[in-house]
Amino acid sequence: MLSSPWWLLLLLVVALLGAAYVYMLRRRRQRALTFANLDLLKSVAPADRNRFRHVPIALLIISLILLTVALSGPQADRKVPRNKATVILVMDVSRSMNATDVAPSRIRAAQQSAKKFADELTEGINLGLISFAGTAASLVSPTPDHNATKVAVDKLRLDDKTATGEGIFAALQQISTLNAVLGGGEAAPPARIVLLSDGKETVPDDPDDPRGAFTAARKAKEEKIPVSTISFGTRTGTVELEGDRVPVPVDDDSLRKIANLSGGDFFTAASLDELNKVYEKLQNEIGYETRRGDNSKPWLIAGTLFALVSTFAALAINRRLP
Repeated sequence: MLSSPWWLLLLLVVALLGAAYVYMLRRRRQRALTFANLDLLKSVAPADRNRFRHVPIALLIISLILLTVALSGPQADRKVPRNKATVILVMDVSRSMNATDVAPSRIRAAQQSAKKFADELTEGINLGLISFAGTAASLVSPTPDHNATKVAVDKLRLDDKTATGEGIFAALQQISTLNAVLGGGEAAPPARIVLLSDGKETVPDDPDDPRGAFTAARKAKEEKIPVSTISFGTRTGTVELEGDRVPVPVDDDSLRKIANLSGGDFFTAASLDELNKVYEKLQNEIGYETRRGDNSKPWLIAGTLFALVSTFAALAINRRLP
């Protein structure tokens, strides 16, 4: 796409220049054939020079074509860091997160990876943190100070039950509050919820309950705030509760449905390395946006280089400028 395509009309001038050069060569050749001694011309005209004498003008024409394209304002899509956005990390702190199927444990690995995500998230993005077990707790309101989230992540403590819907509703409330402060409407920055959990919601029993996870996901869809979910752990995880070894397998299905209902993405991670890769992918999606902008610089550089080479070639081959 071009921002100023009318500049391409200059290509007609370039074409006329090329045609004029060919015409002048033919006129010169005709006059030489008419008035000169052919045997004498062949003896004094260097063959190599005649072979390459058109190279400078050819390079000059290529240069003019490239510079004309640069003037027409070629556009290209490119990834640029977002100046503003809101991201809410929603982390499951139910007791099943104490399972050691992910070393050293699910919760410790999740903390480590969340802090890495906060470190690498693009500056200027508002980052908030919510934890949830039987209830949700807003630990950090969205702020560009990502260190605040890192400090709070280290202080996460496990508790009973899993109220996934409450975690999502709390995140939506944080985003709504920030948007109101920023003016709301068109002034509100884009927002994303990143939810990490390892199991099925237990409070309430039905995820379609008014405070359930699926209801919260539909609410997020209405507000155009996608929820990207990360199912963290394995199907063989267990925890010790009151002396008994209790299985706590991950529940991919419910987390996948939350992502689908809200318009977000679903990820799985069964190790710290996999979790880091998920966060890295999310960071690239959230921290950058695709914008269409001016892409004339490569054309300008190429055109200038061809012009310089044309000049040197003219001096070396023809002993004069094109």
